[in-house]
Amino acid sequence: MTAPSQPPTALATLAAKEERQARMAVTIFPLLVLLGAALAYLLPGPIAPALGPWVPTLLGIIMFAMGLTLTPPDFLLVIRRPLPVVIGVVAQYGLMPVLGWAIAAALRLPPELAVGVILVGCAPGGTSSNVVTYLAKGDVALSVTMTSISTLLAPLLTPMLALALAGERLDVSGGAMALSIVKMVLVPVIAGLLLRVLVPSVVEKVLPALPWLSVAGITGVVMAVVAGSADKIASAAGIVLLAVVLHNVAGYALGYGVAKATGQREAACRTTAVEVGMQNSGLATTLAATYVSPMAALPGAVFSVWHNLSGAVLASILRRRPLAD
Repeated sequence: MTAPSQPPTALATLAAKEERQARMAVTIFPLLVLLGAALAYLLPGPIAPALGPWVPTLLGIIMFAMGLTLTPPDFLLVIRRPLPVVIGVVAQYGLMPVLGWAIAAALRLPPELAVGVILVGCAPGGTSSNVVTYLAKGDVALSVTMTSISTLLAPLLTPMLALALAGERLDVSGGAMALSIVKMVLVPVIAGLLLRVLVPSVVEKVLPALPWLSVAGITGVVMAVVAGSADKIASAAGIVLLAVVLHNVAGYALGYGVAKATGQREAACRTTAVEVGMQNSGLATTLAATYVSPMAALPGAVFSVWHNLSGAVLASILRRRPLAD
């Protein structure tokens, strides 16, 4: 929560500044990632060894920034309005992994790319989904809660689902992957949350810069992946992009449909669509690069760019539509 010592006008100014920075970051983000990916493709030699070892650290920085944006009341929505939260989280982990597996099978993707697509589906909600939900006139509080809960469940559900759907292609134990997710995701998120609770006035001063920290981290991860698989990208880029687009768009549609079918309000339906369709592709990319190969990390890297572009387009469409309820 915001510091009580600050006057309302100061709080409003700070919130507006944070909102502007977040909107700008989610708009410019795909362009920065594309530029970084192009640079990594053209200069893989120096970039791959320079950034490759830092991929887990970069993901940890992204998740720490996410933790700094959270407050304990963000989790109270689970108690006050459990149904939309449960619907969103179940749809997240129930639809996207199966969609990833089905798309990989339908497109007959090579094993490495299939694993990458499945890992994207098994990841929790994306860190930029909250901003896209706001732009789409969705329920931002619900979005934050869904992202938080799905992220906290990731150490258990992501390896379990990944091994169930791609176990024969993954040479790793579920325990090892779960421990990696705890280190790269859970610990940084909790550390950020605790820091926000302990020194809220300090954290609130840096909140406007946090979207850019996440942008820098994701860009670094994408550059490392592209540089590591530059020699194979030309032959795989088209099929990977098709798989990513199908996965993302189907997630939006099914997420909205499930929420609508269960009688949720329009704002909650939009939120569920965004939360289900936008994945923490940084986590999927890091897991694929760590346990499979840079080539397997390519779907996650492409997803990082695409879902922000599609999210911005989806938000602009929904923003023009009045909330029926």
